Amino acid sequence: MPIERGAHTTWTVLDHGPLRKPTSEIWHVEGALPDMPIRRVMTVARTSDGRLVVHNPIALADPAMAEIEAWGPVSFLLVPNGWHRLDARVYKERYPGARVLCPEGSRSRVEKVVRVDGTYDDLPRDEVVQLAHLDGVKRREGYMRVSGPSGTSLVFNDVVFNLPRMPGLFGLVYHLLGSSGRPKVTPLLKLFLVQDKRELRAQLERLAELPRLQRVIVMHGQSVEAGDPVGPRELLRAAASSL
Repeated sequence: MPIERGAHTTWTVLDHGPLRKPTSEIWHVEGALPDMPIRRVMTVARTSDGRLVVHNPIALADPAMAEIEAWGPVSFLLVPNGWHRLDARVYKERYPGARVLCPEGSRSRVEKVVRVDGTYDDLPRDEVVQLAHLDGVKRREGYMRVSGPSGTSLVFNDVVFNLPRMPGLFGLVYHLLGSSGRPKVTPLLKLFLVQDKRELRAQLERLAELPRLQRVIVMHGQSVEAGDPVGPRELLRAAASSL
């Protein structure tokens, strides 16, 4: 299939950090974006039967990939919206048996770089890993919920930012755009993605009240855990209040 510009066609390893392993059900890693000062996050969740669900695939160096592959079979590749497609195709080539899933409303854009096997509604029912679409965004984004003995983790894409103010020109631009400084739904996301602010606000407020909520992992910025100065409940309430 022809591939749209902006998506890698070979396994291209950019700068990335170590795999963080907060629980036996969820790992995550932060990596660079080409020509941008902000970074992105890949999250890997392990289902109750040992299969791996990769949220926002990032091409990592061989030792990190070997750790992931030793943890379980890569079975599902989640492309979390129509813009986060950079490594989707090369992951599918590396793991041809993995099913590619994306939010329903983003399917047409994702399919410009990789064949999609289903939407977030098509992840098999599992007691550990669940996917859901977010309300009020035309089903173009969703979130992943991972539950285990230590509590519940929520993984978001672009809807929830927690980007600190950054130095330099880029930092100034992001600040002027309202994209940094505190947890929020950014003005650009509200303009281009959010259709119904009330629906999205209500859902974020409900998620903030989940029992045993232990962490929130965001695509851009600082992920948080219970006990942090701004914990997962406070982060989600701040994002809801920005709508």
